[in-house]
Amino acid sequence: MEKRKLPHGNEELSVLGLGSASLQNANEDEIKAIIKEALKNGINFFDLCAGGASVYKPFGEALKENNNEVYFQLHFGAVYKKNGEYEWSRNLKRIQETFAWEYKLLGVKTIPFGFLHCIDDENDLEEIQKNGILKYVVSLKNQGLIKHLGFSSHTPAVAHKLLDIGIMDMMMFSINAAYDFEQGDDYGIGSLEERSNLFRRCEAEGVGISVMKPFNGGQLLSERTSPFKKALSKEQCLAYVLDRPAVLSAVPGVRSLNDLKDLLHFLNASKSEKDYSLISQFSAPKLLGNCVYCNHCEPCPAGIDIGLVNKYYDLSLAGDKMAHNHYSKLKIKAENCLSCGHCNQRCPFKVEQMERMHKIAEYFAS
Repeated sequence: MEKRKLPHGNEELSVLGLGSASLQNANEDEIKAIIKEALKNGINFFDLCAGGASVYKPFGEALKENNNEVYFQLHFGAVYKKNGEYEWSRNLKRIQETFAWEYKLLGVKTIPFGFLHCIDDENDLEEIQKNGILKYVVSLKNQGLIKHLGFSSHTPAVAHKLLDIGIMDMMMFSINAAYDFEQGDDYGIGSLEERSNLFRRCEAEGVGISVMKPFNGGQLLSERTSPFKKALSKEQCLAYVLDRPAVLSAVPGVRSLNDLKDLLHFLNASKSEKDYSLISQFSAPKLLGNCVYCNHCEPCPAGIDIGLVNKYYDLSLAGDKMAHNHYSKLKIKAENCLSCGHCNQRCPFKVEQMERMHKIAEYFAS
């Protein structure tokens, strides 16, 4: 299991995480079995939101039986009805009561990640400030009950305003090829440029991203429901989101142990199984000439990691001061380009990579 380090901390999160939204119909024994199996296979990052009240007790029990470090997101604004069904609230008292109940069931001293829940428009941002919710969550961090602050959103413009506050370590955002290329549903907010700029800002400022909806609610997995009229595999969807700037972990949901085992195939999938370059067939008008870091152009005869070189270049242009440092540590750089044209011939997005390598080499040299 690959792990990625949180820039504002020392935590290393598994790239494949687990959401709980689909667990509400499973019984406590099965929920606990799913969590234990996930832990056994190297998953150490979980999102505890929208799965219903039944998730917390078995999750807390699984944590007690596990010797390794486990990280999870707790959402302030996600609350539960008397029957355990999920809903959300901007009522401070109810949020405080929910947290007290969650904290007791989880049995931990410190919540790894405390998230402001579903801040999708200006009114949401105003409410959490006016109702004292933001102040409350910050106070929990100051008391040591929360280690890292974050938020979940679907809206780039609002996400930028939360980042402007300057206290966020993580952002949970909806990312998939349909949303990024403006072929999604109501949650796929923002243009390709707006979304790309948000992800690059997060990378530049050290704010990690956890990804919700990597399969577009399952729609991308079926030719019948895909907005592209072509299906992607789970492996392709996960590989795509993990290549976006600042992404640390994807947290798809599962309904059963069988779903989890199906998801875990990603860990042993071949490079060809993860190759998502076929998105060029239905997104070419927006992507022509733009590198999406898919590395379909590999293998480079000179050994250049072309996708990574492009990513560091784009991040540096976006203001990431660490991108030059990361680039400088590469053993094989853009300057080693042989001008053979191999990459140009293979790029499904018609990027002039050979010309771009020379441009990138000049940029970093200066």
